[in-house]
Amino acid sequence: VQLQASGGGSVQAGGSLRLSCAASGFTLDYYYIAWFRQAPGKEREGVSCIIMSGSSAYYSDSVKGRFTMSRDDASNAVYLQMDSLKPEDTAVYYCAADSSPCAVILHSTRDYNFDYWGQGTQVTVSS
Repeated sequence: VQLQASGGGSVQAGGSLRLSCAASGFTLDYYYIAWFRQAPGKEREGVSCIIMSGSSAYYSDSVKGRFTMSRDDASNAVYLQMDSLKPEDTAVYYCAADSSPCAVILHSTRDYNFDYWGQGTQVTVSS
């Protein structure tokens, strides 16, 4: 039972990456899914969150208009399309699944226990 994040890499500013978060051993249908990131020396930041139906997603101000989150329940996966990347987007990106709504997940403290937490994928954006 795990979440597997992938798709990270190194790109130049202005480039794009698409992160994937795949679940195995359980279905994502009944969970809110969020992406977080953490840069060296900085606090974890809630980047985006998508509701169960997939009809709405929420974004932090720092990525709004540049990142798009989607979910494909048939594939049991969620995606984060990242466009117009900036050097300040450099971080390790994590996905999480939880039964609490996005408003709770995105503003969770570092000791919050998510139902599922995936390993990170590194995103590096050079200027």
